Amino acid sequence: MGMRRMPKQERQVVGERSSYVAALTLLFCSVLADAVSAQPASTGAGQAYPNKPIRYIVGFGAGGGNDMIARTLGRKLTESMGQQVIVENRAGGAGMVAAVIAAKAPPDGYTLFAGSISTLATNVSMHSKLPYDPVRDFAPVTVTTMSPYLFSLNPTVPAATLKEFIALAKTSPGRINYASAGSGSGNHLSQEMFKFMAGIDMVHVPYKGAAEQVTALIAGEVQMSCIQVQVALPQVRGGRLRALAITSAQRLTVAPEVPTIAEAGVPGYEATSWQGVVVPAGTPRAIVNLLHTEIARALQSPEVTERLAAEGSTPGGITPQAFAAHIQSEIAKWAKVVKMSGARAD
Repeated sequence: MGMRRMPKQERQVVGERSSYVAALTLLFCSVLADAVSAQPASTGAGQAYPNKPIRYIVGFGAGGGNDMIARTLGRKLTESMGQQVIVENRAGGAGMVAAVIAAKAPPDGYTLFAGSISTLATNVSMHSKLPYDPVRDFAPVTVTTMSPYLFSLNPTVPAATLKEFIALAKTSPGRINYASAGSGSGNHLSQEMFKFMAGIDMVHVPYKGAAEQVTALIAGEVQMSCIQVQVALPQVRGGRLRALAITSAQRLTVAPEVPTIAEAGVPGYEATSWQGVVVPAGTPRAIVNLLHTEIARALQSPEVTERLAAEGSTPGGITPQAFAAHIQSEIAKWAKVVKMSGARAD
């Protein structure tokens, strides 16, 4: 028996009914999606996040730039998230010790890592066997700060300007020592790039962090170093260090008298440190998004923006996707510097 052909009027009614059902289905799905997105972040086990203290791992010692930023943010996040954010310093290996600990932590949102230019970018090309993968092992949350370095001297060094320092280094190749916060750190490679562009030879002396680095410079163990502004500037103002230049493309409002390295004698030079928050790979997307929202809000608070400006830093807050792209571009950029300088950490 053949199928009965439906009359035109009946076909019209059925079509209208189908359209009506489709519209109701679309509306239901939309409402359901909105309801899901409105739910609080979850650890994946059905528990609201956060419901216990969060640890914030820093790969450098207390008192350095990374530590200061983490503690400032930690206080704000404790207030906004209703759970204590505990900063945990795990110095060593240009941040690698902390990176490995953070990478192996459960991906539940209760471990934040204060990733930096070294741990998330320069270490890739500095080490032949890196014990973690900054792209594969972490989920980016956001950049927290962008900070230039202050080109600083021990006051006993007979150079009042960058040009005088370059001239001194050229007459004493290999006799001037410079400090870094660790092999492969951002300020290590920024100084290697300076050596190459200025045509001078200096000896690298790595330390475990910015605090040790600046202490060594003040004590005269080394003659110069590029140090994060927030760490070096108080020492400069106290007369314990001499600032010759800033590594950024523009002068700082907190120290307008200090010229850029490009202005002071090395055209085209620019280097900037950055820090950011990442979490172990596999952390639920809802938690990553919540952390991004809370950190970005904290970075825009008057308390934080004023403090960062006073220290010569710029607040971040970019999206997780933009931070992921930034990490990839920085890995490529500093790989070229490593190859150019021949610097290696192993």
